[in-house]
Amino acid sequence: MSEKIKVAPSILSCDFANLKDEVKKIEKANADAIHIDIMDGHFVPNLTMGPKIVAAINRCTDLFLDVHLMMYNPFDYIEKFAEVGADLITFHFEATEDIEDTINYIKKCGKKVGLSLNPETSISLIAKYLNQLDLVLFMSVHPGFGGQKFIPSVIEKIELCKKFKDEMKLNFDIQVDGGINDKTSKKCLKAGANFLVSGEYLFSIDDMKKGIELLKTV
Repeated sequence: MSEKIKVAPSILSCDFANLKDEVKKIEKANADAIHIDIMDGHFVPNLTMGPKIVAAINRCTDLFLDVHLMMYNPFDYIEKFAEVGADLITFHFEATEDIEDTINYIKKCGKKVGLSLNPETSISLIAKYLNQLDLVLFMSVHPGFGGQKFIPSVIEKIELCKKFKDEMKLNFDIQVDGGINDKTSKKCLKAGANFLVSGEYLFSIDDMKKGIELLKTV
């Protein structure tokens, strides 16, 4: 694999009573980014953090902040998350009809842009947007809750996305989020992914740094 393999621990799995310590733990583990899931309780059946938490994380670290909007009408919130320190803002294809406008507005705010797909959504539906993206995120679980099992059928979608990327000579990250551990990570990397998000696995082991190294091993 020519691209650098990157790993982002998902802050949703951290101990929020010790948020600053958890962020420093991620730094010391040589993570490439922090993945921050923003859920609105409507697009997904869960409610999580908002801009104030992203701002707090940003004050604790210089790590790349990978903000994942699992919410309807993401356009309305882009500016808020851009202002508090998001480096990349990913929104869901299924959550808005304003795909083009949302992509353009994220770029206008000076941030990298990602587009996410739920497990059932076909990669062919976003093929026309690939040349505008910095990242494509494949959900390998049903979004909303951590700790779910990896959905194997997503592997074929990763492979097809990598094929599109190579044929079109594009440069974007292929990210996978959901059920990522030292076994499923290998399948994703072999399929063409280069950016892995892991929550429960990385926060449940004693040595996060070693866990990240294992995730990067094909």
